[in-house]
Amino acid sequence: QVQLVESGGGLVQPGGSPRLSCAASGFTFSSFTMTWYRQAPGKERELVAGIAPAGTSTNYADSMKGRFTISRDNTKNTVYLQVNSLKPEDTAVYCCNVRLGGETYWGQGTQVTVSS
Repeated sequence: QVQLVESGGGLVQPGGSPRLSCAASGFTFSSFTMTWYRQAPGKERELVAGIAPAGTSTNYADSMKGRFTISRDNTKNTVYLQVNSLKPEDTAVYCCNVRLGGETYWGQGTQVTVSS
């Protein structure tokens, strides 16, 4: 069964740079695009970034370019999101997802709270 487990969030000071992880299982990880989304309090979920199966191609939402870096390690079945220079408005639940055929699978998310 498909499982996505995010980690790496928590309380972070403004300007911090955590690396979020999403460990995947239950499917052939290296064959699928992986994507990070986030949902801030009171707002709709928004795309952060996606990465192609081999990691050779990435795409970012326009508002995320510059401070976010997506990467993956297919030997560890893990996709990462490096977040730099955090701002209070980056406070959100960050989730990864994968689309397998007609189904979209989500992890439970990791909360990132940016506060001093």
